[in-house]
Amino acid sequence: MKKTLGILCSFILVLSLTACGTDFDGSRTGNNNEFVMNYKVFNITDSQDLIVEKGNTIHAEIIVEGGSLSFKIQKDNEVPVYEGVDVSSSDEFDVDIEESGTYTVSVTGEKAKGSVSFTVVTNQ
Repeated sequence: MKKTLGILCSFILVLSLTACGTDFDGSRTGNNNEFVMNYKVFNITDSQDLIVEKGNTIHAEIIVEGGSLSFKIQKDNEVPVYEGVDVSSSDEFDVDIEESGTYTVSVTGEKAKGSVSFTVVTNQ
């Protein structure tokens, strides 16, 4: 009886540990010029600083295959230059930068699956 109870308790413990969700399952690349993530699971917030000169553009490609995303592009503590809340469809857009500086791109996923790409494009 004790052996059966021990096995049952072990089984319940293993099940409870495997039921815990993963916050992120994917890949991430980031530097001063780009922020790229591909993911099967994304349930956290991640951010990357991009250094952008006046007149340049941040090109964004958002692919939502499931769940939803929220994101913003913001210089310091100023009003965001672009923001998307509870995005559940794919999109591609450019954000023209009017003031040089460091812009933080923050992305939050809720049961999200897909990818995001934010790339600095130098306009001549």
